[in-house]
Amino acid sequence: MFTVMLLLKPLAPAAGNPASAAGSAAIPDLAPAAGSAAIPDPAPAAGSAALPNLAPAAGSLAIPDNAPRSAHATYLGFDRNDYPGDENLPVLRQTFAYTGYWLSNPPASKVNTWSGKRETVLRAGFGFLLLFNGRAYAQLKSSSNPGAADGASAARAAHAEGFHKGSVIFLDQEEGGRMLTEQKQYVLAWAAAVRQAGYRPGVYCSGIEIPERAGGSISTARDLHDSAPDLTFWVANDSCPPSPGCAFPHTSPPPESSGADFAYVWQFAQSPIRPQFAAACTHRYNPDGNCYSPGPKLHLDVNSSRSPDPSHGRN
Repeated sequence: MFTVMLLLKPLAPAAGNPASAAGSAAIPDLAPAAGSAAIPDPAPAAGSAALPNLAPAAGSLAIPDNAPRSAHATYLGFDRNDYPGDENLPVLRQTFAYTGYWLSNPPASKVNTWSGKRETVLRAGFGFLLLFNGRAYAQLKSSSNPGAADGASAARAAHAEGFHKGSVIFLDQEEGGRMLTEQKQYVLAWAAAVRQAGYRPGVYCSGIEIPERAGGSISTARDLHDSAPDLTFWVANDSCPPSPGCAFPHTSPPPESSGADFAYVWQFAQSPIRPQFAAACTHRYNPDGNCYSPGPKLHLDVNSSRSPDPSHGRN
């Protein structure tokens, strides 16, 4: 099986960006990045081992049964690797309904600055996107499958942070294109362990279509959804279009406009900008290439979801 691997975003943050988010969704009344003009509303827009299919219903949108959601409303959120600071939460809450929350060390980080901050974030009025850092292919190809152990670790971390069972934990997968067998087996084993511990498994992955040598194209999200549509999908696609770039509208673009109609969350802007995908939106970003929040100058990634609490982490 030929596999195209595309790093979803650099594991090592760009110089001066120690808080660049990992994986890690705008459109009337846009609040664009500083110095940019307002923009109009975007249109809604062989040979491998057999793998278990966890699907309950092909093509269905996996949404946590107990997560608040609306068939029409959308909500803006942010994520970043470094905790933004207690003092910045009230201003950030004026723009964002929820925030990413790391349960492990973020990619390329030796510490997790989000640890122990659940109650502070909750008191500030935020919902949650719970993240657990997954393994890269290089870590999987020469070892036994660590998915079950990592899934159990993610569940323990969620419990230790005070997140109740039933919360959705997203596995951060930073490599894009068609998944290799070892990667998919890892994700499925991780998901099974999370589910066994009483939490709901989700995955953060790329929704960008990558050309394949044999013809056609595939995204990590679509490839994984074919095997496990019961996972909850946080899809990253910062390509312009469909992304509006670094923007903070009162009505965020629906996740299905990401190009993945099964997406529950859409990450549509990243810091720093990836010009190979978001060149048409360069003017939406700061001249230094980052997407900064309104108010405090914090570079971050921007997301949209049908829920103000996508991981159902408030309860």
